[in-house]
Amino acid sequence: MPLYRGSVSSIRAKTANGSLVPTLTEQFRHQIGHRPSPSEIKSWGRSLDVLATDLDEAGLAEVEVLVEYQLPMTSKRVDAVLCGRRPRTRHPQYVLVELKQWSSAHLLHDSETVCVLEGLGERLHPVEQVRRYCSYLGDFAAALSTSPSAVCGVAYLHNATDGDVGSLWQLEPDEQGRMFTSQRRGDFLRYLQHRLAPESGADVADLLLSSVIRPSKQLLALAAEEVQSREQFVLLDEQQVAHQLVTRAVERSLRANTKEVIVISGGPGSGKSVIALSLVGELSRQGRSVLHATGSSAFTKTLRRVAGQRAPRVKEMFKFFNQFGDAEWNSLDVLICDEAHRIRATSSNRYTPARLRTGHPQVDELIAVARVPVFLLDEHQVVRPGEIGTIADIRAAADRVGLTVREVDLDGQFRCGGSRLYEEWVLRLLGLEPGGPLPWEGDDTFSLGVAEEPSLMEARLHQMLDQGYGARIAAGYC
Repeated sequence: MPLYRGSVSSIRAKTANGSLVPTLTEQFRHQIGHRPSPSEIKSWGRSLDVLATDLDEAGLAEVEVLVEYQLPMTSKRVDAVLCGRRPRTRHPQYVLVELKQWSSAHLLHDSETVCVLEGLGERLHPVEQVRRYCSYLGDFAAALSTSPSAVCGVAYLHNATDGDVGSLWQLEPDEQGRMFTSQRRGDFLRYLQHRLAPESGADVADLLLSSVIRPSKQLLALAAEEVQSREQFVLLDEQQVAHQLVTRAVERSLRANTKEVIVISGGPGSGKSVIALSLVGELSRQGRSVLHATGSSAFTKTLRRVAGQRAPRVKEMFKFFNQFGDAEWNSLDVLICDEAHRIRATSSNRYTPARLRTGHPQVDELIAVARVPVFLLDEHQVVRPGEIGTIADIRAAADRVGLTVREVDLDGQFRCGGSRLYEEWVLRLLGLEPGGPLPWEGDDTFSLGVAEEPSLMEARLHQMLDQGYGARIAAGYC
């Protein structure tokens, strides 16, 4: 969703009469929920005028421009997306433009993708920035899934000369990312003329803005290779039962055009996240459109690091619960909601754009977006006030739209040394099961100890490491 959409000629007209920046400011306030910063307002007035003037001079006055286009399911925005057709093939073409008012910058020592701006600190290299935007858009806009070459990107440093940003040229350009300065304005105009025909691009913009949002086949293939190849995803007993329940539900949904809800519940260490990652890998291998979502920033970032260690693009398949408010009904085959006990009443918070403040229950949004929404949860692990993820809540939401709910309870215990006694002792200690606390009487295969301060526990764990054991510290604010 852009802040403004119009032809180059309309942008030039609005720039001339002084109405473009007020229009962008008002749309920003309406969509995002607060006013843009003074620096952002100032940059619109300067950079967009430069871009529109250059496009007009290149004979591209009828090309359609999406100003401040928000990438799907993320808060990131592209300064401008130029929409048109290739001069020879007539195929749709999208040029993503990042406009920089930098007057000077240099690469960070020992890095090709991080640069330093005087007084402003470190920034991602603008070519790397726009290259990632191109990759992301190609991965999630279904309209582009069969033609990845339809998207290319440029960083236009219109206030800088080549010498002002000398070291930034060390990053090699490619079709999805290249850089131009004021000194290379002529090259920039020829680049645009080579990629965009001098005619209206309104229909091409329509195609992008109406596109279904889902992961592309290329991204799914990458996820299958990256995620499923990991040996630790070995499923046992009820874990395999839950995995098979989901894959059968997906087959039914596609074969018979049905929709159903799967709930997988289990305590700490029962393997819920192992199932979730295994499903991401398996369903990606099958070419199913699948995303993973949680309500925890730390957990999602950890999963992104684990699952996308060798293929950074895979990280984008890991989302947050509040990112599906404007997604289309059944736009995904599967949405895997891990730690679903952290579902909130609604997706709105102080950062939610005004257009997404629907007031709809968050669980309704999660159910709506996929043919098979899968919820993995532990009802005892609600962390913060306002989190309402329970089996009863999910059932009620499914009932509202007439959907079947299938449940699996993970009876196995794979953490805490597999000690059922310890699990029961903790649940009773915390009042999560009736009967009150019990004295710890021990378990032949499990040892429990209490340290009076963290340093003593750390020293004990170092002793274990010295003896050849594995050891770690886990901590949480709850």
